[in-house]
Amino acid sequence: MKTFISNSREETEAFAEQYAKTLTAGDVVLLDGDMGAGKTVFAKGVAKGLGIDEEVTSPNYAYMNDYDGRLFHYDCYRIESVGQAESLGLADYFDMGGVCLVEWAQNIAPLLPKTVKRVQIVKIDENQREIRY
Repeated sequence: MKTFISNSREETEAFAEQYAKTLTAGDVVLLDGDMGAGKTVFAKGVAKGLGIDEEVTSPNYAYMNDYDGRLFHYDCYRIESVGQAESLGLADYFDMGGVCLVEWAQNIAPLLPKTVKRVQIVKIDENQREIRY
């Protein structure tokens, strides 16, 4: 696992933009990190790296935001059961050819594909983050 130290939101976003260039259609990336660690900031950078101009927002009440079928950004924090995730059709998007970024993936663990990538974001202080990938 590699590590990158980010000193600002801008650096996290720029790093994620470059990270996106290593992804291919169909990749599923689990974004691990506490509340406020910068997972949505990372998602914004990935979207930029994939050439998506739309404003990326946290999908915490929608569960998943679809950006042109190229990026599916999940927030599974409020998912209470695998059955709920299945009834929402969340697993269907893993096979649609876009990049999937999944926050709080442990809440849908049985539905995840066998092969995933992981990015862990650890909050060091107000601005600094350690990104493990």
